[in-house]
Amino acid sequence: MKIALASWGSRGDVEPCVAVSRELLRRGHQVRLAVPPDLVGFAESAGLAAVAYGPDAQNIVDAYRDFWMCFFGGFWRIRELHRLGNEIGEPLTTCREEIGKTLMLVADGADLLFTGTNYEDVAANVAEYLDIPLATLHWYPLRPHGQLMRILPGPLGRAAMSAFWWLHWRMTRKVDDAHRRELGLPMATVPSWRRITERGSLEIQSYDAACFPGLATEWAKFGGRRPIVGALTMELPTDSDDEVAAWIAAGTPPIFFGFGSMPIPSPADTIAMISAACAELGERALVCAGWSGFKRVPHLDNVKVVATMNYAAAFPACRAVVHHGGTGTTAAGLRAGVPTLIVWMTADQAVWAARIKRLKVGTARHFSRTTRETLVADLGRILAPRYVARAREIATRMSEPGESVATAADHVEEFARLQVG
Repeated sequence: MKIALASWGSRGDVEPCVAVSRELLRRGHQVRLAVPPDLVGFAESAGLAAVAYGPDAQNIVDAYRDFWMCFFGGFWRIRELHRLGNEIGEPLTTCREEIGKTLMLVADGADLLFTGTNYEDVAANVAEYLDIPLATLHWYPLRPHGQLMRILPGPLGRAAMSAFWWLHWRMTRKVDDAHRRELGLPMATVPSWRRITERGSLEIQSYDAACFPGLATEWAKFGGRRPIVGALTMELPTDSDDEVAAWIAAGTPPIFFGFGSMPIPSPADTIAMISAACAELGERALVCAGWSGFKRVPHLDNVKVVATMNYAAAFPACRAVVHHGGTGTTAAGLRAGVPTLIVWMTADQAVWAARIKRLKVGTARHFSRTTRETLVADLGRILAPRYVARAREIATRMSEPGESVATAADHVEEFARLQVG
């Protein structure tokens, strides 16, 4: 089969799509892949040919982080929020026409179009125009349901989520209408997520059922079109793995710190805070620089900084993991069976921060409210035996990475065959 796949966003957004692409290619399918320009190299390093679509992800991630840091730090700063919102929205909106054209080229002649969450509405329009089936990938439950907002009864939670996404559609409807008009499609009367579901699309859920108890039962009514497959990661080796393993083996198990694609405003100050907190607790710190500039900070005896690492290899040897709350990093920590501290920055990361607390495998705090004192207190809390034991117990209920990728590919194959047949 010919399968077109597209995912725009940071490394954590794109890796699940790349993982499924590799598995489908291994199974003998023809794969066409589109990713952000600054992640084409990442896709190629995974053995895939890819075309670029949309703007570079890193610049948008910077503005996205700044917006939510401002929002949670002072939502009354309307002018600043408006300026930051424009920094995010303008490039994402102006490139929609180019994204639509690229998706048309990538999906032309395909048996199925597979898309990540970002620009899901554009992909849905393209799939409708080409009259091919659509599969989507969600890193946490985006569709209205009764499990996310547990402070509300199920029906009220679903209504609140529906209202949020309806408002979002109202704010973006003009650009959606313009795209549909360009394709000769009728104007939409309901939000894109409703159209995707009502069209009978496959909506793969890339997280574990253990993270959202009761959700699989609630979504059983969709007849298998919202399968929960587990987090989709590749666990690729890196050039630092041997160095990291040797450093871990040379001392006591460290605490991991990393912020993925979220650049840190002041890397030097953050490293100083991490070093001071770990020194007070008598711990070592293993820091993954990611998209931040940690690699340029001064050398510290109790801190090891590397540019990249294989989380699956390193996390089981750590005492705890501290990170931003990205889906892939959260899943790696849960699979490793170690306690977690999420120091989150954006709204989507807050979802996983709340999950970690609800699962009782760790705690969370907004990055802007994190200090040496809070870091010492939070780490002391999650290193307590009850959190360690709970983390180990939850790990037994998590999916294996290879199993998750294979299951996702199974669903894509089966769905495409049923639609083609």
